[in-house]
Amino acid sequence: MSTPPAATTARDVVRQVAPKLIELSEKILYADVWERPGLSKRDRSLVTVATLIALGRSEQLKGHLERGLANGLKRDEIGEVITHLAFYAGWPAAMTAGRVAQQVFEAKG
Repeated sequence: MSTPPAATTARDVVRQVAPKLIELSEKILYADVWERPGLSKRDRSLVTVATLIALGRSEQLKGHLERGLANGLKRDEIGEVITHLAFYAGWPAAMTAGRVAQQVFEAKG
């Protein structure tokens, strides 16, 4: 699975502080969990994006939106997730996610 540059940079920074966390992320999360056959990578991206929006994790959301687009999510689907979550995760979380998504979309052209 290709990794967005922002995620690689974040991992490189965190690796200096918590190398085992990054090792576990690479060997278990990305090499095992993301590769399990029970869900497609597109669906895993959808779930991950929704979770990050609900938890207000906008810093991680950017990289996972990029990954989601690469895994087949469409911009309008991302917009629908953001709108849907406004009612479950809160309006501020959705508004923040909308701003992050717009930045990602602009960067992708």
